[in-house]
Amino acid sequence: MKLRDALKLNSSEIERLRADILQKAKESKINAYISFDSSGDGIPILIKDNIQIKDWNITSGSNILQGYTAPYNATVIEKLNISGLSPLGRANMDEFAMGSTTESSFYGATLNPHDTSRVPGGSSGGSAAAVAEGSAIAALGSDTGGSIRQPASYCGVVGFKPTYGKVSRYGLGSYASSLDQIGPITQDVEDAALLYDIIAGYDPKDSTSSNMEHTPIAPILDRDQKYTIAVIDNYINEADEDVQKAYKLAIQALQDAGHTIIHKEMSNTQYDIATYYIIATAEAATNLARYDGVRYGNRAKDIKNIEELFVKTRSEGFGDEVKRRILLGNFVLSSGYYDAYYLKAQKVRHLIRDEFNKIYEEADLILSPITPTVAPKLGASEDPLEMYKSDMYTIAINLIGLPAISLPVMKNADGLPVGLQIIAKAFNEQPLFNAALSLENSINYN
Repeated sequence: MKLRDALKLNSSEIERLRADILQKAKESKINAYISFDSSGDGIPILIKDNIQIKDWNITSGSNILQGYTAPYNATVIEKLNISGLSPLGRANMDEFAMGSTTESSFYGATLNPHDTSRVPGGSSGGSAAAVAEGSAIAALGSDTGGSIRQPASYCGVVGFKPTYGKVSRYGLGSYASSLDQIGPITQDVEDAALLYDIIAGYDPKDSTSSNMEHTPIAPILDRDQKYTIAVIDNYINEADEDVQKAYKLAIQALQDAGHTIIHKEMSNTQYDIATYYIIATAEAATNLARYDGVRYGNRAKDIKNIEELFVKTRSEGFGDEVKRRILLGNFVLSSGYYDAYYLKAQKVRHLIRDEFNKIYEEADLILSPITPTVAPKLGASEDPLEMYKSDMYTIAINLIGLPAISLPVMKNADGLPVGLQIIAKAFNEQPLFNAALSLENSINYN
């Protein structure tokens, strides 16, 4: 069932829907759910395990937060409840959202429902896999460097990353505070617009929230609006044959629908990767300093002093990828390296924004790949550098706070989904959804 249909149900029908989805979730074999909730009475929505739900164990997929119980609801959860939706369960995720495969989770890897030998993407892999499988009608994820859009692409569903500040971050477990954004993962574009309208809006509890009124997107969706859409020719050269084929298919479909296509080039994506991982790991090292065995979750046993408490708790509680990023973050923030790395990365961040703005002088939207390949095999991303490179097309969007939507375009010869993303100017979500709906209608992915 689509979210838009569920919103029309009466209370008894919602109760039956909730029981049906809960049963599917419990019978699922892909490890998308960490836990289930049968006490709610609203339309069931799956929630990523880094979004606070009062009285639930929220762990961000980490051992260090085992035993932690959330004392309050995130703002997005309050907004769901007000609108007649409620959490159904916790979605599996890469530990502290650090990963691109959902293999770094304390709870084990989530499997891609299209091919269980492959990853669903990350870090919102549990959310995307469950929606693709049908064990969730919609889900919330978080996107720090592509963590909604990339798993949506791998799993053949729609994932939307809003403009930074449009959805409250209050109650979201922080990875990188200047990059994180909560967004919907749904079965199609219209459902994404509906769920986005429910969770969007100013929140005085979030200092990064944009103090502006949200104009609902879904009621005025218009797939017949025409736009000038830029395609980045040198980006596609770095992608494999399947992604290039999907790109050409989407360009033709957009042209056939009456949109104007213009061709542009942008800087090498390696600059985006380096800039992102310097800034993201620096912010992560700072944010994760709070997990010390004193205030939250797990605490090491048999300790002799406070220093040993910190060291043993963090050594035992964090996984390898989280430790790797904390170490890198502390390095780029350390004396003698702060200017050389962190400050330089912040300058490049502004250059990336300028480059996008230059394209938006001529184009309304940008069409881009999401990943250079289809979903890789489980265990194929053991080299961290290779995993980081898989984010090459998504991370610039987070660095400069733009909205972007991922939607499936085709399946390759092995039946694996291939998705693309449409990117808009900041706070320009309506054209983004209109164009996405136009492409979705023209492609007719199934």
